[in-house]
Amino acid sequence: MSILKNINNDLKERLKGIGYDVENINLLPSNRKDLGDFQINEAMQLAKKYGKNPREIASDIVEELNKDEKFTNINIAGPGFINISINNDYLVNELNHIEKDIDYNIDKREEKKIVIDFGGANVAKALHVGHLRSANLGEGLKRLARRIGYKVWGDAHLGDYGRPLGLVELEIKKMYPELPFFDENYQGNYEEVELPITNADLEKIYPLASAKSKEDEEYLEEARIITSKIQNKEKGYYDLWKRIIEISKKDIKEVYDSLNVYYDLWLGESDSVEYYNELYKIFDDKGLLKDSEGAKIVELEEETDKAPMPPILFVKSNGSLSYQTTDLATILQRKHEENPDEIWYCVDARQSLHFDQVFRAARYANLVDENVKLEFVGFGTMNGKDGKPFKTRDGGVMPLKELINLVEEETYKRIVIDTKDEAEKQEIAHKVAIACLKYSDSLPFRGTDYIFEIDKFADMEGKTGAYILYSTIRMKSLLKKAKEQGIEYNKMHSIYSDVEKEVALTLLNLPTVIDKTIENKSLNEVAEYIFKLTSIYNKFYSDNKVLIEEDSNKKTSWLVLTDIVYKTNLLLLDILGIEVPEKM
Repeated sequence: MSILKNINNDLKERLKGIGYDVENINLLPSNRKDLGDFQINEAMQLAKKYGKNPREIASDIVEELNKDEKFTNINIAGPGFINISINNDYLVNELNHIEKDIDYNIDKREEKKIVIDFGGANVAKALHVGHLRSANLGEGLKRLARRIGYKVWGDAHLGDYGRPLGLVELEIKKMYPELPFFDENYQGNYEEVELPITNADLEKIYPLASAKSKEDEEYLEEARIITSKIQNKEKGYYDLWKRIIEISKKDIKEVYDSLNVYYDLWLGESDSVEYYNELYKIFDDKGLLKDSEGAKIVELEEETDKAPMPPILFVKSNGSLSYQTTDLATILQRKHEENPDEIWYCVDARQSLHFDQVFRAARYANLVDENVKLEFVGFGTMNGKDGKPFKTRDGGVMPLKELINLVEEETYKRIVIDTKDEAEKQEIAHKVAIACLKYSDSLPFRGTDYIFEIDKFADMEGKTGAYILYSTIRMKSLLKKAKEQGIEYNKMHSIYSDVEKEVALTLLNLPTVIDKTIENKSLNEVAEYIFKLTSIYNKFYSDNKVLIEEDSNKKTSWLVLTDIVYKTNLLLLDILGIEVPEKM
């Protein structure tokens, strides 16, 4: 249990002991450090509950807290706000616990099973800049949720089942009509057929086929027919589909790997189809399916709706399934295979209506128990300086690989490393680039759009991933030099300055940051916190010559404090999916 939670629980029991029963009590960081480290506002709420003057209640609380040696400088401000500081000796003792085990400062939670649906890459299409936020957000939430004790599955949920694949196969058929996949009399092994298609080809084929389908109705209809053949697992077409998936998935994995994004489940829409018959029966038995011009729909509109709620197209008139239906089948699949307590969907905010429809239909059909939480975690877009979605110079949607390369080129120019090993410098430039990308993407609240500026976000100063990395590596270097000099540091003796106290109090606030991050499903709290902690530590570092300090107690205390900040930074950078290079 974290220090802050221990203190809050102790405060709650002390208030209860003097006759004031509160459900929760929270020490809030004070904006007036001259009055105290923290502020307690509960007297205002208790005044209403007990019919007393808030200042009278505050006086009772102060009298009780003065009996506790871990508190100091307890005073009342205004109508009943209580200011309170933490005794340095108590704080030092608690920091020594954190030094031994960084998880001492993290509140673990009761086990909960969570599936996080993020990434959403479409097979046979290039990952673009829009996929960065989903991958970042989902990976960060997955790592943090695991850290606090949840069991989590990250699912890539590939788009591998709809018309885009029919379009791709149609264009391949036009380009290579002689391929055995299109010969209904072929009796050989499709896996042994040499396919003259690379992932780079697939990324060009889909836009070409998509453009043709918008201008040629016959072409579009032929694509629909091929899509149906794939979904019905028709010989040849289905085998080609499997080969396309294999080629595309390999490239998708490589891009995600470069971003330190890893999935437990590489499932696609197609994997949920085996649950379709069961899904259909559930909806049909409950009388939820309605006929509509040869299709089956699920009506969702309710009297209390303040905006239109279109029906779900459950089965199209040609017998194929909609994206909404495969999402419903996926919920059923997850119930059977993972049986989660919650499912989080990290998806572009513009998909909110889709998920409103899917979640409502799932509730109508009782696909999951009432207490299972289905949550849409929407995010805004990364935009260029013009305020529009980030694009290439020719105006096209920027592939994610191209964005990574652009930032890597910029960081390569900026880093100064004492090495003649070109491969080493390239590797460091890559890690710094990924840090810049991921940190800048995590800084804004997930629901907001933001402007991505390469020059700004690759800067070694300011609120950037490069700054955080450089500072963290400097902490590591300081600790390494101490060990090389034979300096032992395993115990903090005291706090010697205001800036040290500020570092220690910032460390205390980590559990609050984690709670807000999980509650809001946004990484901005973590990104802001690690910058604040690093900046305060850097002020301490610039004020003190740690390794040449003559007072041995001071020296070891400062090294322990450095080690705790270093370990905390490593923990949070890992949550953000950022690797720390050996040097920079």
